[in-house]
Amino acid sequence: MLYKLWRSFIKEIQLLKRDSGGIVIIFLMPLLLIITITLIQDSTFKNLEGSKIPIIFIDNDKSEVSKVITQELKDSKTFELVTDYNEKSAQEAVFGGDYQMAIVIPENLTKDLNSNIDSKVQTIVSSFGLDADSASAKISAVKTKDIHLYFDPATNLGFKNSVMNAINKMVFEIENKKIYKAFQDQLGTTENLEENKNLISFKEIIPKNGKLDVIPNSVQHNVPAWALFAIFFIVVPLSINLVKEKSQGTSVRIRISPTPYFIHILGKTFTYLIICVIQFLLMVAVGVWLFPYMNLPQFDVTGKMFHLIIVTLFAGLAAIGFGILIGTMSNTQEQSAPFGATSVVVLAAVGGIWVPVFLMPEFMQKIAAFSPMNWGLNAYYDIILRNSGIGNIAKELVFLFLFYIAMIAISLFYERKQNAV
Repeated sequence: MLYKLWRSFIKEIQLLKRDSGGIVIIFLMPLLLIITITLIQDSTFKNLEGSKIPIIFIDNDKSEVSKVITQELKDSKTFELVTDYNEKSAQEAVFGGDYQMAIVIPENLTKDLNSNIDSKVQTIVSSFGLDADSASAKISAVKTKDIHLYFDPATNLGFKNSVMNAINKMVFEIENKKIYKAFQDQLGTTENLEENKNLISFKEIIPKNGKLDVIPNSVQHNVPAWALFAIFFIVVPLSINLVKEKSQGTSVRIRISPTPYFIHILGKTFTYLIICVIQFLLMVAVGVWLFPYMNLPQFDVTGKMFHLIIVTLFAGLAAIGFGILIGTMSNTQEQSAPFGATSVVVLAAVGGIWVPVFLMPEFMQKIAAFSPMNWGLNAYYDIILRNSGIGNIAKELVFLFLFYIAMIAISLFYERKQNAV
């Protein structure tokens, strides 16, 4: 039995040696893909971090509140304020795609805000029986002041929300300070209430490795994601080889030989499993040794390689099972190659390789839970980013193995049904 398995393994190696194009696809293309994607994402991140976004800023108030907002925007080191526009021309420029956004401060914003706060504070003070100008104690009706925000229609929704939240926070803090100042004036206290620190604040607790902060980077996300994509892309050459065996009559000789068909399947499994591991090791080598020379973060696998290899083996099994199923059910290479490539891209999209799962619609998140790529990606991330052990990823490994068993079982059933006399 072991000898037959060995001969099946040798046969698969010889088939791959004859297909130089397939070898290039299996090993070279994933390396080019991971280098290109990581360079693009990392350079984009650095550009956003080191450069300012030009936005139109129109100050019709020209007083205290607008000056505070202007200074806050400048201090953020994110925006470059362009001021030589009126509201109409700003709207045309933003909607035409020349700028990401425009901020328009309304007239008399400071004056109306002060008036509204003063009247409210005087009313509150007078309600406690303290001295207050009764003529001013009545709250005057002040029309709501709108800060107009114009966004380029192509602007990301997350960017819009972050800008609006930041401006809301600025206005809220300005109002709070003015309310403190108004109470201070009415009560005659000498304590500077507006300088008191907030009782509640946010502090991010970052994972640590010893005394060093563990901050995820583009490489830690890209290497496992695109390694997994490369592993599943062996579906294409694997399914093509199965179709070739049908067209060349090899499958007929295998069926009439004394060797069980499942030995033939195991031979393919072991062959392509080795290829999957080699693919992953090449990806890791690029991340560890090549990326630092390209001014990219180094891929840190310290103490994690054994766990990563285990995930790679189970992810490889899932990919091999899927490839065998496609090759078994396809009759021509024109069927297996396009379907295999397209299905891998779909699985990658659904599994979170292209877009994080949490950004997907709710029904797509539920579908992603059944994607083998999602299982593999979560297992990789658990090890690399969350420092998990094998016990923490056991569920994903079981799912990947059951997927392989299901694909092989369906393939064997289909093959026997098709060739039943």
